[in-house]
Amino acid sequence: MKTSRWWQRFSIISFLLEVWLPAWIMAQTTPPTQGTTSPKPQNERLQFRLVGYPRKHNEGRIEVFYKGEWGTICDDDFSLSNANVLCRQLGFVSATGWTHSAKYGKGQGKIWLDNVQCNGGEKSIDLCKSRGWGNSDCTHDEDAGVVCKDERLPGFVDSNVIDVQVDEDRVEEVRLRSVVPTKKMPVTEGVVEIKYKDGWAQICDVGWTPTNTRVICGMLGFPHERKVNKNFYKLNTERQKHRYRLHSVACVGTEVHLAACPLETNKGNATESCEGGMPAVVSCVPGPQYVHNSGLKKKKLKTTSTVRLKGGAKLGEGRVEVLKNNEWGTVCDDRWTLLSASVVCRELGFGSAKEALTGARMGEGMGPIHMNEVQCLGTEKSMWNCGFKNITSEDCQHVEDAAVRCNTPYMALENSIRLTGGRTRYEGRVEVLSTEANGTRSWGLICGGAWGTKEAMVACRQLGLGYANNGLQETWYWDSSNVTEMVMSGVKCTGSEMSLSHCQHHKTVSCQKTAAKFSAGVICSETASDLVLNAPLVQQSVYIEDRPLHMLYCAAEENCLSKSAASANWPYGHRRLLRFSSQIHNIGRADFRPKAGRHSWVWHACHGHYHSMDIFTHYDLLSSNGTKVAEGHKASFCLEDTECHEGISKRYECANFGEQGITVGCWDLYRHDIDCQWIDITDIKPGNYILQIVINPNFEVAESDFTNNAMKCNCKYDGHRIWLHNCHMGDAFSEEAERKFEKYPGQLNNQIS
Repeated sequence: MKTSRWWQRFSIISFLLEVWLPAWIMAQTTPPTQGTTSPKPQNERLQFRLVGYPRKHNEGRIEVFYKGEWGTICDDDFSLSNANVLCRQLGFVSATGWTHSAKYGKGQGKIWLDNVQCNGGEKSIDLCKSRGWGNSDCTHDEDAGVVCKDERLPGFVDSNVIDVQVDEDRVEEVRLRSVVPTKKMPVTEGVVEIKYKDGWAQICDVGWTPTNTRVICGMLGFPHERKVNKNFYKLNTERQKHRYRLHSVACVGTEVHLAACPLETNKGNATESCEGGMPAVVSCVPGPQYVHNSGLKKKKLKTTSTVRLKGGAKLGEGRVEVLKNNEWGTVCDDRWTLLSASVVCRELGFGSAKEALTGARMGEGMGPIHMNEVQCLGTEKSMWNCGFKNITSEDCQHVEDAAVRCNTPYMALENSIRLTGGRTRYEGRVEVLSTEANGTRSWGLICGGAWGTKEAMVACRQLGLGYANNGLQETWYWDSSNVTEMVMSGVKCTGSEMSLSHCQHHKTVSCQKTAAKFSAGVICSETASDLVLNAPLVQQSVYIEDRPLHMLYCAAEENCLSKSAASANWPYGHRRLLRFSSQIHNIGRADFRPKAGRHSWVWHACHGHYHSMDIFTHYDLLSSNGTKVAEGHKASFCLEDTECHEGISKRYECANFGEQGITVGCWDLYRHDIDCQWIDITDIKPGNYILQIVINPNFEVAESDFTNNAMKCNCKYDGHRIWLHNCHMGDAFSEEAERKFEKYPGQLNNQIS
């Protein structure tokens, strides 16, 4: 019912958008005023869409609407240049690939274009060479498809809609030009300039309003605007020649981009004067993450405590999670729009939203879904001030989790490091721009010692290349540069920093292996896995077993018992085991694969399986003050897909030396009754404890989020029985609730409320 209702809604919305949206955009961007550019007749406007199955939102068979009819494009002479032009017409920044032979299924009706040959820079596909409209010798078996980079062009009125026409007069790129020389980033105040032809043009400030400033600040990554001293700028700009492109801007203040505001463009060559005015100047207030005052970095930045983003590769993007009753939960994507997404972004200290993402595009959450049908006006201080509905179990599932991509300030961080020697731009040796005492700037290497996944994550983020697949301590196979000097060592990151310069590192370089082949390297990826434990299952399945020693020889061989077992009277006696099941979900956007290849997996004859990771999980029993009193060691006996969500196929199975891993949308179940799925508590006295489970504890495999890898439970042991209470993921509760949990005194009786 849910699916069919959604498709009905989608069909109606698509029809309305096809008919109404192009006309609305034209009305918004072309006011009927003297000096505007005249639009093309409506019937000459081409429309484009991606269709077919199976496909993601940014790929598919390309179809063109021409002369009242949808049709396809033949794959003869098709190229990446053609795909680039088409992806831009669909509202994406570029293409990453194209497909032939009707990969996304065969179309119907006309084949509008054949033998298309673009250079790649054309504004529209109809400016490329071809046989001409409707002239083709192809069949629909040759329908072409495109794969677009999953990033929207700035300036689309609604980036959730794919059928949008590119307008040559549409404003895309906007910047602030500071009139006072400064090296500090980001630039928060200056003259507003828009990209025009081969350079930059200004906006006449006659009639300029604070709501215009709010829109500019939002699209440049700033949550708020402030007044500016116009007299200072008037003196500085009077002597300069200006190139005005816009003469009138009338934003409401909730628009996510200047292109969505009613604009009056200058006619002719865009050099007319701005009578009674000057170039528009704005001043923006940066969010707490971007404040210049370095003293603030030492203190914990105070950000909102009721909204957060999870699972994003870049700062300012991720799955939206909100705090309710001290527990974090997700937001359903029904009616999720740029207005609501922008409220979230500004609340978190970023600008307006670039994209309002639906369908769990930043991975699925776990736990409760707190909000549905969120409807913001765009002026609210918090998403909780917007209208929304509470969730019932039938309304939503985590496949509908909402996410955002926010505008963030340009920091130029990518200019201070680079990757060299890799086969693609996503990998290579990390080289750092360093400044000598005499002011000379040069590139240098990072010592590979202690370099790991978290440091690589920061490097990939700084370069805008997504997540880190690997942090490499040796890079002899990437020796492609004449840079040989180590300029940085002892780098230690938490993983959340914007730049390697924000991580801890040695004040003076101290590196044991100084040869260039021992310098740090990275392999980056646009997607990553994310493992999460099913906390309620641990709580439900826990029990104690007294297991005879003669049944534990294999477990002892694999170090699954506490140290005192070595001095036991084998094979007589027993060990007391705290047993439970663990179900490990991959809620990320890439499969979880062991770091080591099959050639280095270790065969354990006793249990008859290969270990693909020496340490996959830590099981610890802690005292109330955090001291470890008992532990379990869990290697990856076998990583495989035990079960998957509906519609997802299993890919990994351990049998017959098969591939190991956990597919996105699947989970691996280690049942309570298999060896080593326990903590040896033979030596533990009765009392109150904390059970802690940590997946991937050494960060051997990259994940989009390590904060949800730990799980904790309150534990009461009376010497005979055991109770778990309040089991939760490490990031599931509010800070206040987590503090109370740490001080939890344990159960006073056997009744769990």
